[in-house]
Amino acid sequence: MNAPSCHVSRQGTEPLESASDAPTAPPPGGMGFVIEGLGTALPQGRLEQAQTARALARISGSDPAKYAALFRRANIQARHFALPPDVLSDLVEGTTHTDSPFVPRPGSDQDGPSTGQRMKAYSQFAPELALRAARIALEEAGVAPETVAHLITVSCTGFAAPGVDLALIEGLNLPRQVQRLHVGFMGCHGAVNALRTARGLAAVEEDPQARLLTVAVELCSIHFRSRPDPRSVVANALFADGAAAVVGRGERHATAASLPTGSGYRVVDGGAMLFPGTAEAMTWTIGDHGYEMTLDPRVPEWIGAHLRPWLEPWLARRGLGLESIGSWAVHPGGPRVLDATAEALGLPSEALAVSRQTLAELGNLSSPTILFLLERLRRRSAPRPVLALGFGPGLAAEVLLLE
Repeated sequence: MNAPSCHVSRQGTEPLESASDAPTAPPPGGMGFVIEGLGTALPQGRLEQAQTARALARISGSDPAKYAALFRRANIQARHFALPPDVLSDLVEGTTHTDSPFVPRPGSDQDGPSTGQRMKAYSQFAPELALRAARIALEEAGVAPETVAHLITVSCTGFAAPGVDLALIEGLNLPRQVQRLHVGFMGCHGAVNALRTARGLAAVEEDPQARLLTVAVELCSIHFRSRPDPRSVVANALFADGAAAVVGRGERHATAASLPTGSGYRVVDGGAMLFPGTAEAMTWTIGDHGYEMTLDPRVPEWIGAHLRPWLEPWLARRGLGLESIGSWAVHPGGPRVLDATAEALGLPSEALAVSRQTLAELGNLSSPTILFLLERLRRRSAPRPVLALGFGPGLAAEVLLLE
C-alpha cells in the first residue's frame, strides 16, 4: 500500500421562543456584512474512507467487515487529516516507524493519546492551516493585513493561549492593536456564530477602511478514539480536518465596486433556536483522552419535529418563505442529518446536492464546513438568497441569511 498522500431527554413538539423569534422587521439597508474574500485550506494528508476503516478496525481489534460497513454508511469517499504523512502511513500500514503518540504500540492504552498530547498536536498543526486559509481570503479581497481591525477565531477541537489568534497576528503581520474574539466550543455551526458576530461588529465600526477577519480551523481527527464503542465509531467515520476564512467590512463602508455581484456575499441576518428537551442529544466534552462526542440517534427525529415550525415563521418575519431561498448551505453533519433537514423542509433532492457532495469529498470538517459550502455555491453562481444552516450541541440550529 502506498503511503497516504498526504452527543433522560424530554421530548416536545412546540418550539420555545428565543430572542431571535421576536417580531422583527427586515434588516435595515447598510447593516449587512460584505464578504470580500473567502479562503479554504486542507491538510496534505488524505486517506480514502476504506483505508481509514481498515486502519481503525485493526487498531481497535474490531471485525474489519463490520467496521467497513459502518464507515460506508457515512457516504464519504475520502478525508484530509492534519497528522504528518509518515504518521498516517504508520497508522495505515500497521508500522511503528514514527514515535508519534497517535501510533499505538503493543500493550498501549486503547484510549490513545492523553488530552495534553492531543492539544500539543493541535498547537503544532492548527496555526499553519489557519494561516493558509486566511492568506487566500486576504489575497482574494486585495486587502492589506494592516487594515484588519477585528480578528475572530473559531474552533472546538483545541485550546491554547496564546494560540491560533497570535499565530495569525504574527504570521499575517496584522496590527498589534487588532481586537480579538474567539468563538469556542460551538461545534459545527461555529462559523455561523462568527459571521453573525462579524456583522454586529461591522455595524458599529466607524473606520471605513477597517476589515474583519474570521478564521475557523478544526483538527477533529486528533480526537479519534480506538475503542470499538458505537459513539467512537460514528465520530471516527465522519469527521475530518480543515480551515476556512473570510474577510470583509460593513456594508455602509463598502464601495459600489466591492458590493457582492457574482462572487461575494452579504450577510444580512441571522437567527438561532434551541430545541426543547434535547440538551443531551449532542455533547462534546473534554475527557482525559481527548474530547468525547455523544450523538443521540434521535437527532434526525428532533430536527423533523422542531426545525420547520421555527424556521418558517423566522423567514416570514423577513418577508420570505422556504420557496424564496435560492440555495441552501446545510452543514452536512451526516447523511441522516441532511435527509432529516430535507424532509422537514420539503426540499427537493437537488437542494442539498452541494452539502452531500462536500460530505462525500471531504467529510465533516465541523465549523469550517459552512464556509466550504459557501465557496462551492459561489463558484457555481448559485441562486440567492442563500440560507446557511448548522446544528450543534443544545440541540441548536443556527442560521444565516446571505444575499
